[in-house]
Amino acid sequence: MGFAMAIDGPAGAGKSTIARLAGSKLGLIYIDTGAMFRAVAYYFHNNNIDVTSKEAVKSACDNINIDVTYSDGVQQIILNDENITAFLRKEEVGKMASKVAVLADVRTKLLNIQRALASSKRIVMDGRDIGTCVLPDADVKIYLTASSRVRAKRRFDELTSKGEKCDIDAIEKDIIDRDYQDMHREIAPLCQAEDAIYLDTSDMTIDEVVEKLVAICREKDHE
Repeated sequence: MGFAMAIDGPAGAGKSTIARLAGSKLGLIYIDTGAMFRAVAYYFHNNNIDVTSKEAVKSACDNINIDVTYSDGVQQIILNDENITAFLRKEEVGKMASKVAVLADVRTKLLNIQRALASSKRIVMDGRDIGTCVLPDADVKIYLTASSRVRAKRRFDELTSKGEKCDIDAIEKDIIDRDYQDMHREIAPLCQAEDAIYLDTSDMTIDEVVEKLVAICREKDHE
């Protein structure tokens, strides 16, 4: 029986990190939607699909099946019964991914696959429109956010720890601009689902956020 937790929120809110950690504690499969787009890109690249041909794109999508499994705690992407995880970070796949991600037929195909995974597995998925569009019937919906300054500080600390020089004010401006773009885009804009739990993590540690999500899910799972 499926169980789905949907985590939405703005850039820099820590959605992926929190989703992975909470999912691990709850025995949920973390669905990396970006890797799924790369799987489609891998298929398109290997089969020389013309992305400008609607007919070719639709035919290709009809021949694609993607599954997600885990091996030793590492996500594995299975494309038409073949494990292609090792090929997903290749440069040519990344370039193709940016092309396929804007195709309506590809987005519809992956939307259907993601919903099917949620109905048959115990999963957690994060993004901008998971609770509002991709999984509107998710068992648990979280809207994860933090102030723009806190998100900028987290990004600033991450970059400086790698030896990169950066300006925290410029980072915050970029985050605010990104928020506006995400919230006002034409297709599936970022917003809090009506039945989502709002969680501001500005004054919380990662561990505190994870434990909060784990408690919410366990309570819901036992209803």
